[in-house]
Order: sequence, then C-alpha cells, then structure tokens
Amino acid sequence: MKKVALLTSLIFVMSLTVNAQKKKKQDREAIKEMCGCFEVTFNFAETFHYSQDSLYKPSKTKTDRGLEWGQLVVDENDKVSIQHILQVGRPDEPMIVKHWRQDWLFENTEFYMYNGDNEWLFEEKDKSDVKGQWTQKVFQVDDSPRYEGSGTWVHINGKSYWENTTTAPLPRREYTKRSDYNITMRGNRHEITDYGWVHDQDNDKVIREAGKEDVILAKEKGYNTYKKVDDSRCQAAQDWWKTNYDKWVMVRAKWDDVYSRNKDLNLEAKVDNKVLHKHLFDEEMIAKEDIEKVIESFVKSSI
Repeated sequence: MKKVALLTSLIFVMSLTVNAQKKKKQDREAIKEMCGCFEVTFNFAETFHYSQDSLYKPSKTKTDRGLEWGQLVVDENDKVSIQHILQVGRPDEPMIVKHWRQDWLFENTEFYMYNGDNEWLFEEKDKSDVKGQWTQKVFQVDDSPRYEGSGTWVHINGKSYWENTTTAPLPRREYTKRSDYNITMRGNRHEITDYGWVHDQDNDKVIREAGKEDVILAKEKGYNTYKKVDDSRCQAAQDWWKTNYDKWVMVRAKWDDVYSRNKDLNLEAKVDNKVLHKHLFDEEMIAKEDIEKVIESFVKSSI
C-alpha cells in the first residue's frame, strides 16, 4: 500500500510540474504577442475628481496615434524583454522615438517601488508570494526605472490577460503641466486580443506626503489599443534599432549595475540643467565610459 501511495504522489507531483511548464509556456507566448508592428491609439480621460478647490481644473482628454515597433530584446525561459519604439510623422520620412521598455521576469522577488519625488524603495518579497507570477518592470525612455508589479497571467475562455496595481511617476503628458499630485497609482491590465493587444488602465492621481495617509485627488481612465499591422510598416524603427543597438546594450548594462545594488534609489531630475534622456540621446554619447559616468551622475543616493 505504501508503494501505491508513493507512486500516486509521484504521479500527482509530475502532473503538477507538467501543467506548470505548460502554463509558463503559454504565459511567455502571450507576452511575446506584444512584439511586432502596431497602429497605436492612446486614450486618456480624467473621470472623477475629489478636490475641495473650486478652481480645480481636470486634465484635458488626450488622444494620440502612431506606429509602434515592439522589439524583442531578450527571450529567455525566465525573462522576456521588449523595447518599444515609436514611429511618427510622414511615412516617407518618419521620426523615430525610443519609447518605453518592459521586462517580464518569472517569479521575481526584487522590486523597486516608486515612492514619489524621484525615489524608488527597494523591496524583497518571499518566493511564496510570487509563485507562478510574472513581474512586469517598466522603464523610461532612458532605461531608468518607472514602475513595476507582479501578477499572474490568466488564460480562460479564449482570453489571455495580466493585471496589477502599483505606484508610478506622473506620465509625461502630466508632469509638465501638473504639480498638484506626485504619484500615479496605476491599475494595469494587459490583454491579448484577436487584433493585437490592449493596455487598459484605471489610475488614481495620488498626493503622498511623509507621515500622512495618501489622498486621491482624481481618477483617470486609460485605454491604449495596439492593432497589429505588417512588420514592413515599422521598417524605419527596426533600422534605427539595429543602428543604435550597441549603445543601448551599454545603457542597460549600467542600469543593471545600479539596480543590482538592491538599495533605495533616488535620482536627480537634472544634471548640468539637462534631464537624463537629453544626455543619452545625444548622438555623440557613444563611449561606454561617458554613458556610465552620466548615468551615475544622476544617482543621487543609494542608501
């Protein structure tokens, strides 16, 4: 009887292992569906506000469109990295903009959580808290940190989606115009669709002050659609990436060194009166030593 029980337990464990591997493969396939060429529509609208100020003005509804290339950068068993590159303007003479990057890490336990005012707090989770989950780490155009969070990919009724809520800096469309809040509490949903994928957001505009409870100033809806089109339409973005690939390998390597310190991170807003991406986007900024020096100059404190 003991042998039968042992065999039954062994079969059960093997079955769980096989199912977990199958699920992980399905997760990775869903993530990589966000690669390729897409017609993108960005939609954001402030929905509710809770300000007591009678002169409060909500953010204007914003809609933008463009082509975006999702470049697969890393394709490993426990990591998938996608660099997004915008292609805007005339089709015959498009302007290329290095956009955001998303890294997906399986059962990751190390996090940099945004705390407002250009500060990210290092947190380490227990392995049991992230079992079977994928962390999405989102980076700025200069590969500095933006936001990250962990969640489980769900595949059910023909749908594949991932959800998480986490703190983040103000988006570019806001921080140049608003100073009445300092954190975006991002409710992110990534869903793979029959036409591409959707980034569905339910965001809170949060005022955070030390020693006080967070205050929600307003709520915002974001709905960004990515419609898959032929890769040839993003050829200019692909060519740009090939030309600039080596430079951004060095940039990511330096940031990996910073992140590997596993300590709270506080970044300067500007150095020599320029934001970081202005330094890195300079065409003359190509030497490894210069890249490492300028990134390190923005690391204000690693306590």
